[in-house]
Amino acid sequence: MRASSAPDAAPWIALAVLGLAAAVLALIGLGDLPLRDFDEATVARVALELRHGLGEAPLLPTLWDKPYLNKAPGLHSLIALVIGATTQHNQLPSEWTIRLAPALLSCLVVPLGGWLQWTLRPGDRSSALATSVILLTLLPVARHGRLAMLDGTQLSAMALLWLALLQLDGSRNSALWGSVAGLMASAMLLLKAPMLVPAAAAAGLALAWGQEWRCWNNHTAALIGMLLGLAPGIGWHLWHAHIRGSQALWLWGGDGAGRVLLDAGEGSDLGWRVPVIEVLEGGWPWLPLLPFALVWAWRWRQSRWGRWGRWSLACLLTLAGAILPLRTQLPWYSHPLWLPIALLCAPLLAWLVERPSSSSSSNSPGNPQPPWRWLLSRLPMFWCGLGLLLLLLWLSSFSSIGSSLGPYRGLAGLLGLGWCGGGWWLRSGAPQRRRLGVISLSCGNVAALALLFHSPLWLWELNETWPVQPVAALARANPGGEIRLKGYDERPSLNWYAEQRIQRFKGGPGRRLSDKPQKDCITEGQAGRWTLANCR
Repeated sequence: MRASSAPDAAPWIALAVLGLAAAVLALIGLGDLPLRDFDEATVARVALELRHGLGEAPLLPTLWDKPYLNKAPGLHSLIALVIGATTQHNQLPSEWTIRLAPALLSCLVVPLGGWLQWTLRPGDRSSALATSVILLTLLPVARHGRLAMLDGTQLSAMALLWLALLQLDGSRNSALWGSVAGLMASAMLLLKAPMLVPAAAAAGLALAWGQEWRCWNNHTAALIGMLLGLAPGIGWHLWHAHIRGSQALWLWGGDGAGRVLLDAGEGSDLGWRVPVIEVLEGGWPWLPLLPFALVWAWRWRQSRWGRWGRWSLACLLTLAGAILPLRTQLPWYSHPLWLPIALLCAPLLAWLVERPSSSSSSNSPGNPQPPWRWLLSRLPMFWCGLGLLLLLLWLSSFSSIGSSLGPYRGLAGLLGLGWCGGGWWLRSGAPQRRRLGVISLSCGNVAALALLFHSPLWLWELNETWPVQPVAALARANPGGEIRLKGYDERPSLNWYAEQRIQRFKGGPGRRLSDKPQKDCITEGQAGRWTLANCR
């Protein structure tokens, strides 16, 4: 993975190329599928109302003309700008328009993660590149980043926040990096505000663990820069509280602490197991590196790259401690964990490429070797075996027995080739062939992600219930009074495409949408099994 004859040269060009690859991947098929419930359609509607200035004051978000209190309008405002630049006033913005800003902002975590690793392990080009490669190829990072949701953008902001705090160590630009840290804290305050608490706590724990704050050149300049950078985020929340009073506390108490202390909203009964399952399902092929990385980081905490060990462990443990106890659990709540996981696993991936021979390796307090090296060195064969299994599934998809695997045939084939070839080359004794192994693993994942995003499979939640667009078209084609939805809970995506709020029917006369026969009603329109009827 060392692509340069100057090992101490920062790999800026390589990191930029990986970031560009992430952007290209993010844009593939971005607008091909409808917005999903619940977050995407809600974010889109809030952004549209910000674009039209429907709030009681500037920059105060609304949802269907009522105060929107769940999230600050940071990302919604950026989407509103894209809507203004690409969409006429009387048009419904496209899915591509709604997803563009979050997709591009989420991509920044790929080069930022590598830069962060370079700062933690100066001179270790391989680990820096491996960090970006891992972030580029992780399915949850790539998929959630494409959605009109706040989590991907928040991950990029968190990465830059940590990077800025790290740059304060010995930097002559204390005011500049302090301002960047403050601005990123503001960005998080304007995204998912409560998430700033564990993100800042993780960095604070790491700084306190190594007493790194003592090495800052100019504490005063850094502090002033942070305060100036924090001004926009704090200013908006004060403005929000000034206009909306006690309602503004819901963003912190109801949608924030309430998810930990109370049962605030519907979530999985699995509780803390949800983020654990998300990591176990979404971390491939790099997940087997994590147990080795945790032990190695602990051993390194007081050694040459102790900063990497302390930061990675402090960030992962703090974020896990904030996420696992949540009463409401959804898969994307685990999204902040991917950055510290990538920071931890990358040096192990680099070691697999550049590992020395057993005769030349040494284990000393100043240079601890990875744990269980005999097992770690056999990990490539495990990847190779997984690749062979995927290739067998690919072959079986052509038979009558495996016909159900047909939609996933291409994914299995690409992943199988990448993992099988990668594992085979990584077991080689030649470093050049081992580099080919990492390239094969990475390209297999990237190719599979590109194919996935070009298909309707990447947004699998859409298949869990009935499609809303035909029903929304039925509602738009028959304007009139208020419409209710019979037999189903309110769906934000239906509201978005219908361009009106359609709440659940709870009884009484009026116009209602239903996929069941409606007695004593005058049918106004029909789309498939759905009817819009005016009932007594």
